Amino acid sequence: MTRKNGLTYAEAGVDIDAGNALVDRIKPAAAATKRPGVMDALGGFGALFDLKAAGYSDPVLVAATDGVGTKLRIAIDTGRMDTVGIDLVAMCVNDLVCQGAEPLFFLDYFATGKLDLDGAAAVIEGIAEGCRQAGAALIGGETAEMPGMYAAGDFDLAGFAVGAMERGTALPDGVAEGDVLLGLASDGVHSNGYSLVRRVVERSGLGWDAPCPWAPETTLGAALLAPTRIYVRQVLAARAAGGLRGLAHITGGGLTENLPRVLPDGLGAGIDLSAWALPPVFDWLAREGGLDQAELLKTFNAGIGMVAVVAADSADAVADRLRAAGETVYTLGRVTEGAGVTYTGRLV
Repeated sequence: MTRKNGLTYAEAGVDIDAGNALVDRIKPAAAATKRPGVMDALGGFGALFDLKAAGYSDPVLVAATDGVGTKLRIAIDTGRMDTVGIDLVAMCVNDLVCQGAEPLFFLDYFATGKLDLDGAAAVIEGIAEGCRQAGAALIGGETAEMPGMYAAGDFDLAGFAVGAMERGTALPDGVAEGDVLLGLASDGVHSNGYSLVRRVVERSGLGWDAPCPWAPETTLGAALLAPTRIYVRQVLAARAAGGLRGLAHITGGGLTENLPRVLPDGLGAGIDLSAWALPPVFDWLAREGGLDQAELLKTFNAGIGMVAVVAADSADAVADRLRAAGETVYTLGRVTEGAGVTYTGRLV
């Protein structure tokens, strides 16, 4: 009987050595995110975290998971991998803080057909940077090399964040008619609506390397890859001023769908669209794509990445804290009787 030549895992398309090299390469970036509570380093079968060492006496855990969506397509097509890791963290930790939780640690899942060491390292170093901004530790993750599952050069990301709060401090809490709505400026499109963004760019006939129509000093691809803003430290600092009753992360669904998620039954929101200027990226998308105002407000953040619901007598103090922490703050309107979001004025 003739024995066939032996195969190896590497010949099947999986390079274990490359995966080990990636772990070694990213260890310094992960180590830089260490915070009180972290108990071990990368490399084990699981990661340990000590809530008592993190300063909690009666903690409630809060968890969130998310991805980056089709924004990854632009990163892959342009070869710019350094910012989508920040997006991944932002999409998770901005949700956590809306529950009243402080993000504690983060894990990532990176899946690809064939591991590109430099590209993967850039992504994970971006994840570490996002964790640093949020005050969370990058304590683990998984890199999956799966030949035949992804086209050449393609990859996908998922993120998992865990945070904590002392029992009885969850948000939203006590939202009432007359509360003030403070909008925190976004840093562009963030990580939602990119299937529509890519259709608009296709319609425009521009390539990713073309000068950006609203910022010609950079390319269109680079401008659209501006990472999602992380609001965690700023919001936690503002909460110490008192009067913060709710937070809404403005992601897919825009103001129209996300703000009602923090409002009790029977209450709505009245927003003056003239309270802030529509950022140029959204003006270009609206004009180039022929998007009406309702579509813009339901698909994109339209320049507002987070909304704080604040007691009227605390609004000035909270706004001052947020501005001192580096945020651009707009008074959008108030909580009203009714349901849903009612707009006055127009985006300009």
